[in-house]
Amino acid sequence: MSSLTSDPNQTDINTIIRPPYFFISGFIDIPYMKYYYFFLCFVYINSLVANTFVMTGIYVDRSLHSPKYIAVFNLAFTDVCESTALVPKLLDMFLFSRQLISYDQCLTSLFFVFLFITMQSFNLTILSYDRLVAICCPLRYHMMVTHKSMLQLTGAAWTFAVLMLLISVCLITRLSFCRSLVINSYFCDHGPLFRLAAPCSDVVPNIVMSKINTCIVLYLPMIFIISSYICITHALFTITLPQDRLRAIKTCTSHLILVSIFYLPVILTYVLHPIIPTNARIINLSLTSVLPPMLNPIIYVLKTEEFKVSVKKLLRRGAQSAVTQVKPT
Repeated sequence: MSSLTSDPNQTDINTIIRPPYFFISGFIDIPYMKYYYFFLCFVYINSLVANTFVMTGIYVDRSLHSPKYIAVFNLAFTDVCESTALVPKLLDMFLFSRQLISYDQCLTSLFFVFLFITMQSFNLTILSYDRLVAICCPLRYHMMVTHKSMLQLTGAAWTFAVLMLLISVCLITRLSFCRSLVINSYFCDHGPLFRLAAPCSDVVPNIVMSKINTCIVLYLPMIFIISSYICITHALFTITLPQDRLRAIKTCTSHLILVSIFYLPVILTYVLHPIIPTNARIINLSLTSVLPPMLNPIIYVLKTEEFKVSVKKLLRRGAQSAVTQVKPT
């Protein structure tokens, strides 16, 4: 299918050629890839269970209805959505050889996958802000981090992400695809998709938007997070009680692990894109897409003392309810 093309004779200066479908190439000439897809399925199921458990726990336990857990709930929600937007379709395409995807489905998939990836980045940034205020300005924390401010931050992040992705998708709809229709990725990836139109259309606006998106989603959040942790490190040295310092370090360590897992592989892939083979790029990005949603609840939420106490309370309440129901009257 590597020779799949659109008809170049249809090209007209006033005509936009939109093909009926694209072909997702996926991995090229790698044996035993079905085992990798089964691994992705396993990761997806674990991600779904863990994040649903976290959202349920936060929703049910009123003691977790704090501003910080608005961001945590939103992170778990976007993890579930991002995995669901990507993995089931990926497994359907490559396990059952259904690699043709219609033009409209392709753009829809692109929009939602990148929307939820963008929100994962924004959520990690919001959580970094929460840690920054909690450790550097503890006396002003409850004034600066309120339910209203967290809802405003989260709502602004969603609005901005939707507008940014709508612009990216709209810029693709103006392109003509008159040559190859093979997308060298594991889903309708933005860069590999608009580059197919390069022989027939002006893709400079798409390139500019791609670079703007990369800066907003990857580089600016990373700069903010690094800057916030420089301030946090300075503040940690001013904490006199060892137990308070240890608790702050534990929380920051969990968040830093999540940041490293999410940002570093993607940034390295973008920086080294010209020299990374296609298969290596696809494996790296696919793992980066599915592993953080599974690890986020395990590393960041399930290890926190607040959530452990909440889970024990809910389990105790459930056990008492079960005993009450079976007790004879």
